[in-house]
Amino acid sequence: MSRILVDIDDDMLAFAQQQLGTKTKRETINRALTMVAAISADDRARVLRWLQENAEDFLDFDVLEDRERSGL
Repeated sequence: MSRILVDIDDDMLAFAQQQLGTKTKRETINRALTMVAAISADDRARVLRWLQENAEDFLDFDVLEDRERSGL
């Protein structure tokens, strides 16, 4: 196992912890890496297509636009 110093967005990490049900930063990052590594390129493409087709049902674009304007 390697040790690495990296800057991580605290809000994004907290959101990932909430979504993954993890308690520590280490557990969150390792779980996310495991999940990403397990997903094939075809699966990622299929999910991306689905998200593009259904994004309006799940994403609040006003909130995303506000976040982008504020630099978050």
